Amino acid sequence: MTSSIVYKGQLRTEATHLQSGTVIETDAPTDNQGKGERFSPTDLVATALGNCMLTIMGIKARDLNIELGAVTMEIQKHMKADPRRIGAVDVSFHFPADLQLDEKQKTILQNAALACPVAKSLHPEIEQRVVFNW
Repeated sequence: MTSSIVYKGQLRTEATHLQSGTVIETDAPTDNQGKGERFSPTDLVATALGNCMLTIMGIKARDLNIELGAVTMEIQKHMKADPRRIGAVDVSFHFPADLQLDEKQKTILQNAALACPVAKSLHPEIEQRVVFNW
């Protein structure tokens, strides 16, 4: 098993990662009757996309002996209605100014990120708009 989840009341859940014991709480978002005090489940999906992309890029960078440094990302989730679902996720990578890569290395890292398991697992109707700011 991967995790266990407990409903805590007031539209909050608590998920425990069974291997590590790490805990994540979620709330319903404010636009869906919740408090918005924690990540919503759909926030976690969008955030997982960014985490996965950066992790797979990191693996590829390590294989190429590239030190990525402090790459940052911004994620924005866009919801659709009827049925309520994620319509698009905007992902913006921001690379350190001192990271010196040639075009081939950049392309390899970008392709690795775009091929991450979460990106390949999301429904094709969820638009993934990814920008790499080198």
